[in-house]
Amino acid sequence: MADALIHPSAVIEPGARIGAGVRIGPFCVVGPKVQLADGVELKSHVVVTGDTSVGEGTVIFPFASIGEVPQDLKFDGEDVRLKIGARNRIREYVTMNPGTAGGGSETVVGDDGLFMASSHVGHDCRIGNRVILANSVAIAGHCTLEDDVIVGGLSGVHQWVRIGRGAMIGAVTMVTADVIPYGLVQGPRGYLDGLNLVGLKRGGAARADIAALRALLSQLGGGAFRDTARTRAEAQVKGMERDVLDFILGPSDRGFLAPRSE
Repeated sequence: MADALIHPSAVIEPGARIGAGVRIGPFCVVGPKVQLADGVELKSHVVVTGDTSVGEGTVIFPFASIGEVPQDLKFDGEDVRLKIGARNRIREYVTMNPGTAGGGSETVVGDDGLFMASSHVGHDCRIGNRVILANSVAIAGHCTLEDDVIVGGLSGVHQWVRIGRGAMIGAVTMVTADVIPYGLVQGPRGYLDGLNLVGLKRGGAARADIAALRALLSQLGGGAFRDTARTRAEAQVKGMERDVLDFILGPSDRGFLAPRSE
């Protein structure tokens, strides 16, 4: 606990590993298997429990519950883990659950994410780097969100769904199937509404790459994702277009969101 600043009202159970420069505010509870890396800050009234590791520089705000048992009736007390990366901002009332034996026993959250108030990361999820979940977003179990995904407020993501890198989900949207990389999804029952052009431009994507993605998206019209992807994959496609094709040809339990039919 070198250089750690711990409020007298906080409860640090024996066995917890506390890194240098950690700050733990009033009325926090840290369980015996928890690892807090250097520079982690728990503001106040934060619970971190279970076999949970929190990466360097992550800040967790009041009333967040991190590492409690998964919300899965099949869970029977087996050894499971939650790994949270570095420099995340985990806001008020956020919940993050560890894995289950049926899903690999591990939930993983990447680096530099923003998890706004009351958002939820379910068991066995894989959350990439620089992911943003707006207020009250619910990510169900076994989901994968790749790097740079943004999910708008009050949205829900069905279990086993994959969301490709750089995709944007609009607010108040229910995502029931996979979302291709760089896709834009909106609507109460989400549909693919083109590309996340704002995200692509902010990320410095070249015009040629955006044009190639637009052409590919037009070929995917009607939802024949896998057939089209197999045909295009035979060509020497690289860059962002290859990202989309590889994602489509990867394992999926949910199918894909397609453009809305007119």
